[in-house]
Amino acid sequence: MEQSQLNWIVNFIWGIADDVLRDLYVRGKYRDVILPMTVIRRLDTVLEPTKQAVLEMKSTLDAAGITNQDQALRQAAGQAFYNTSSFTLQDLRARSSQQQLKADFEAYLDGFSPNVQEILDNFEFRNQIPRLSKADRLGTLIEKFLDPAINLSPDPVHAPDGSIRLPGLDNHAMGTIFEELIRRFNEENNEEAGEHWTPRDAVRLMARLVFLPVADEIDSGTYLLYDGACGTGGMLTVAEGTLTEIARERGKQVTTHLYGQEINAETYAIAKADFLLKGDGDQADNLVGGPEYSTLANDAFPSHEFDFMLSNPPYGKSWKTDLERMGSKSGMKDPRFIIEHAGDPEYSLVTRSSDGQMLFLANMLSKMKHGTRLGSRIAEVHNGSSLFTGDAGQGESNIRRWIIENDWLEAIVALPLNMFYNTGIATYVWVLSNRKPEHRRGKVQLIDATQWYKPLRKNLGKKNCQFSEEDCQRICDVFLAFEETEQSKIFENAAFGYWKVTVERPLRLRGIDGDRAYSPKEIKALREQCERDEAAPAVIKKIHKPGKVEPDPLRGLFEAVIDGRRCVVEYEPDGDLRDTEQIPLLEEGGIEAFLRREVLPYVPDAWFDESSVRIGYEISFNRYFYKPQPMRTLEEIRAEILTVRRESEGLLDEILGGGGR
Repeated sequence: MEQSQLNWIVNFIWGIADDVLRDLYVRGKYRDVILPMTVIRRLDTVLEPTKQAVLEMKSTLDAAGITNQDQALRQAAGQAFYNTSSFTLQDLRARSSQQQLKADFEAYLDGFSPNVQEILDNFEFRNQIPRLSKADRLGTLIEKFLDPAINLSPDPVHAPDGSIRLPGLDNHAMGTIFEELIRRFNEENNEEAGEHWTPRDAVRLMARLVFLPVADEIDSGTYLLYDGACGTGGMLTVAEGTLTEIARERGKQVTTHLYGQEINAETYAIAKADFLLKGDGDQADNLVGGPEYSTLANDAFPSHEFDFMLSNPPYGKSWKTDLERMGSKSGMKDPRFIIEHAGDPEYSLVTRSSDGQMLFLANMLSKMKHGTRLGSRIAEVHNGSSLFTGDAGQGESNIRRWIIENDWLEAIVALPLNMFYNTGIATYVWVLSNRKPEHRRGKVQLIDATQWYKPLRKNLGKKNCQFSEEDCQRICDVFLAFEETEQSKIFENAAFGYWKVTVERPLRLRGIDGDRAYSPKEIKALREQCERDEAAPAVIKKIHKPGKVEPDPLRGLFEAVIDGRRCVVEYEPDGDLRDTEQIPLLEEGGIEAFLRREVLPYVPDAWFDESSVRIGYEISFNRYFYKPQPMRTLEEIRAEILTVRRESEGLLDEILGGGGR
């Protein structure tokens, strides 16, 4: 079917909302009725040819006392869904009584198969029926969807002379119509759009970044795709289409299985409905969602591994409720988030409860395939905080460290500002793989694509730009080329790592004996009674016997002479003078060289606490891509001052009424 015909159908359905629902619903709530009714009408037309067969099968199964009827009824319907009520929508249009229409329509809905019931329940569509019926709009709504001007059936409508009056809608065309309706409703209601709807231009870019590097290595076969925050399912369907197209261009045939999880009931219903409308009944069964299915607290696919994963998780959103359900930070046992790494059997990936976006990435990484030739590839959108939030040893930093030290991070692409509907903040696409090609191993590519976009003629919420086909291609070309340019920087993995080191200085108090060691109890009393003084002797907390310990001032083991004997002492640190240093892992000579060069020349009595050293990772795009504005020359500044002076000459006289007039 031509795009113009599809657009006409979309416009017709869009018009039903204004015709029937105006003054009954606010515009932002039109979709609560129109989307489920579109689903119902499409399913109704698809099931119509086998309606009698389903009713007969239902009667036979009931007579035989068979309770598990789902599979047999699916077979009778020839679809992954069915309806066992005695009605079709056509049967309901002749009802003269609103009360009878309401009762029969509810009975009709009750006849749908469990998978459709789940969609209707998550749409909360039954809650709309009393309102529609009371306002005498239910019959009008059904009539509009039965209008002979549109055909939502897979079969064509013929004219009296046998010619085709209206072409049939195949599953792909129906899916296109439904996606366009979703897009329009989300853009109409753009306050919420970004929560559930990732712009298609961004999704297409992510899909290409996932598939293009392995395009020539994809064999005919079956591939599993996953999105742990699938929203309306658009990322999965775009990824499926991209993979299928790439395989077909190379003479390969692939079968895909799509898996998704979504906590928002309405968007989950939309996703499941979209899959059913496209004829992907089995795929729809692989979508799990609703308020009880938080990806973090209730993983729907704990034993699954996937070939390709894409996601746009919520960022800046609290996951405190999930954390409490999982036993809090101290009681967390989830193997996705408490792992073994760097010799630590309980290495924690648990982030701050105020923002759980990095945990969605950790969830995906736990589902990577490690025993296949292609392994797994991932693309996920994050905001800027995922690059640097979290101190060394904290959850966010630990996730970055885990990823980079395992050499899974291929690239991070900085997107233009205002790419998404409800936020203008900076966003980034992380591209990961556990099968890096040889030339990428041990390295990470950062791409600045913030200036590659096409402005929108009209803003959609805060979205004021989009990727054109040329922009997408340009980004992919830079990614695949893997070369240093003004917009592409390549770094060793360790370039993003650092040691966080605690630097101590001794506690110095007036009036103490500098030749003896003080117990912890005595030191506590001294802190309260004595004044600090930089010129006073340092408080000794431990004296080592001669010959037992070698002096090492940088680690707090100082050589001293007490009672005429040389020994090694440890000083009590002064908490008020405590400081930390962030030392790059690539620092030549390591921690010691850095401290000798940057610290000891200024505070010779300083040392570092070796037990406090933590390794952290952060990524700063500004550090690598920021271009400061060049300062103006003195000549330019002088010329501007002279210009202002000439323009203001005589102005004061005019104001004061002088000027020689």
